[in-house]
Amino acid sequence: MSFELLKEMCGIFAPAGDEYLMSRFILDYVEKNKRNWKVQPEVIAGSHLQDCIILVFGDKPQTAAIAHMDSIGFMVRYERELIKVGGPRAKEGYRLVGSDSKGEVTCEIHLEDIKPKRGEAKRCETPQKKIVYKADREIERGTNLVFECDFREDEEYVQSCYLDNRLGCWNLLKLAETLEEGILIFSTYEEVGGGAMPFILDYLKHNYLIRKVLISDITWVTEGVKHGKGVAISVRDSFIPRRRFVKRIVEELEKTDIPFQIEVESSGGSDGKEVQFSPFAIDWCFIGAPEDNVHTPDEKVHKKDILAMLRAYQYLMKVL
Repeated sequence: MSFELLKEMCGIFAPAGDEYLMSRFILDYVEKNKRNWKVQPEVIAGSHLQDCIILVFGDKPQTAAIAHMDSIGFMVRYERELIKVGGPRAKEGYRLVGSDSKGEVTCEIHLEDIKPKRGEAKRCETPQKKIVYKADREIERGTNLVFECDFREDEEYVQSCYLDNRLGCWNLLKLAETLEEGILIFSTYEEVGGGAMPFILDYLKHNYLIRKVLISDITWVTEGVKHGKGVAISVRDSFIPRRRFVKRIVEELEKTDIPFQIEVESSGGSDGKEVQFSPFAIDWCFIGAPEDNVHTPDEKVHKKDILAMLRAYQYLMKVL
């Protein structure tokens, strides 16, 4: 399977709150490729959805799959300081890119010790660090910066910044090729706690009979979820999907040869949180490939898990 599309998507600038370029890329991709898909979707986008996109397949869809378009990143504050957008890892020497009114920007992360103010009591033994940038010129305050993309691929793995969640979006675009009935949603703001899902869910509830939602996102490699062992089905993270729905998903996948792993965590979250907190009775489940080096420029996912993720969505969107 070719990953050229994924490579291109990983290099698109789209930190949370600034997803326009990714939204435009997906809309252009859909317009150029939908004629080759099994079913022609209705494309719903515009100012009433901000930068979000909804693709509707078939006449009576009841299941939706959601992938968030945004990534983590950094924003320039004052005196060269960088503020995190979401939860990126900040390491000395990480290269960042972006642009301001003066043109393109390339810089590196530098970690500075925070010196206590005069007369301030020492708060802890470990020096506190401030994230700043090193660059050839001053960068305008409010500028968004993201990790510089270095996409790598070998026989077993793909590795890059922003596989979370360009891989989730890639999964939906590949799913679109064969999908006959269902809704695909590309959301925003997930990396900073959400915000787009309430108006998306309201739109769906008033226009379609959606009862089930699958979250096409990326999770973690842990002591219980391994590379190459299949897509992860999350029983819980910070939130708990309805067990009856998760059980049905597991039972359906057990009828196939699609490899999967059960994930149980006490932290982490996704757009599933906002589905659970909505006033609508919609079931949800997080289903995604596990990655290592989370929220760094070196996120790493096994190709077997990517294929298992796609096959799981192709199957579940038919049978749920």
